[in-house]
Amino acid sequence: MTTIHDQLIKHLDEAHAMEHDVLRMLDGMISTTRDPEVLRELEHHRIETQEHAEQLRARLRAHGVTPSAVRQLTGIVGALAKLPLDLVRSEKAGRNARDAFATEHMEIAAYELLKRVATRAGDDETVATCDEILEQERRMAEAIADDWDRFVDLSLLEEGVTTGDAA
Repeated sequence: MTTIHDQLIKHLDEAHAMEHDVLRMLDGMISTTRDPEVLRELEHHRIETQEHAEQLRARLRAHGVTPSAVRQLTGIVGALAKLPLDLVRSEKAGRNARDAFATEHMEIAAYELLKRVATRAGDDETVATCDEILEQERRMAEAIADDWDRFVDLSLLEEGVTTGDAA
């Protein structure tokens, strides 16, 4: 049987590993993005993501534990396996946007769960951390959603298709 504290640590650790996975994903996206405005947004979100990972590490330390090396290693192996595919796939702009949009919503879900576990565990500092991170994750998801037309145009351009081409 586990305790609420055990569950809090599990969710904190999973969120920490998730942020490291997102950092690797952002590195891949940054390396394949040519649009300066999109690149600026990705680089800004990478800085936020590094801060999220550090905030979660601090919350784990506050509970007397360190991040799970196994969870992080699993994420690294997965990211390394995916990297060659990311570099050669076509329609990078659209696929990067799709992947980023889905990832932002996965992060939002993870932080909503963590926040509620932290509330039940009486960990107000983790609740506040989640609120801060959730605001940034939602802002990034909205930024992606606001630019779907741009991502479609960039993807079509990458494939040599102009919007004036007939089907």
